[in-house]
Amino acid sequence: KMHLGQQNPVVDGLSLKELGDSVLVELELRRKGLPFLKHVEYRIVSKCFQIPVQRRYSDFEVFHGLLLQKFIYRMVPPLPPKRILKGVLNSISDREFNDSRRRGLQRFMTLVIRHPVLAGDELVSIFLSASSDVQNMLRDAYKKTGDEFLTSQMALHGKVYIPEDIQTHAATNREVIANIHSSFNKLRDVAERMAQRSRENSTDLLMFGKDLSELGSDTSDLPVNATMSKAWKTQRKSLVELSGEFGLLANKAAHQGSREEDEVVEKLNLLLEQLQSYKDLCDRHDSGVLLEHQRAFEKRSGPVATHLKYQNSFEQAESRLTQQENTIITMEMRRYFSLLCLHQETQLVFTYLPLVTSILGTFVHSQIQGHKEVRF
Repeated sequence: KMHLGQQNPVVDGLSLKELGDSVLVELELRRKGLPFLKHVEYRIVSKCFQIPVQRRYSDFEVFHGLLLQKFIYRMVPPLPPKRILKGVLNSISDREFNDSRRRGLQRFMTLVIRHPVLAGDELVSIFLSASSDVQNMLRDAYKKTGDEFLTSQMALHGKVYIPEDIQTHAATNREVIANIHSSFNKLRDVAERMAQRSRENSTDLLMFGKDLSELGSDTSDLPVNATMSKAWKTQRKSLVELSGEFGLLANKAAHQGSREEDEVVEKLNLLLEQLQSYKDLCDRHDSGVLLEHQRAFEKRSGPVATHLKYQNSFEQAESRLTQQENTIITMEMRRYFSLLCLHQETQLVFTYLPLVTSILGTFVHSQIQGHKEVRF
């Protein structure tokens, strides 16, 4: 795997082909206790480990939480939401919700496994390979290392790699990506509506064909006149034949809807979740790192420093002052490391953007194919 920062961390030049492994998340219903009580498990297979593992949603929650703690300066993709109580007693809603969450977990794992830094971490290896007690293993692994700043060689030299105008570039890139995020949301919504219309069209075509078939098979109330009776029998035969054509059209419309859902809507959702994780990262950078850095400097000339002047023990005061200075230096290093990581994550976002051309090309092809198939 290629990792961000192996050469010049500011100009990394990653390509889509270098981004990661493949991972499959499948849904499995498990019975537990009483026959009508079930819990959902997910079967995960990674190309790297190749050994299937079973995970519950709570395992994903622990894994996601620890990734956020360890990689606070990186894009950590969002998890799909927990169960909505409204659909608990409705089996159809349950099925739809479970499939939707499986898709969300698939997107989450795909983004994690394709991330040049996250993918090589011990937490990911444990999650994709541990056969039991995965939550405790994840927690123990995090406790041993702490966050990325404490173990990264780049953290010691972050300032060296950062150009003077990086703040300006960061603000510009953030605005551009925010606009792209907004536009992609609109594209996804339109694609989703079109895929839904294809599925609804399939249902209508199927019902239309069924009604034609019933009408053509109805032998009651035949006309008394022999000529009219013969004509109606011929017409009924034609109606039955047409009903079969409408069945074929319904299948093609359903296939088009599924194709657009999988190849267009899902891939746009993947990009949108990456863009959302970038926005979350920028928010953390603004409200977390910089705020902590400012507070550290305020403490330098604030109540703590004032209090130190009146300590009876000069050595104790000097020790505390040194400790405070070390805190300030650490926060300064974290600020530079955060800026460097933000720059790298921005590069990663732009590495993904060419996928849009491929996705929209698939969408156009699907629409053309769909219109061709509608012709008799």
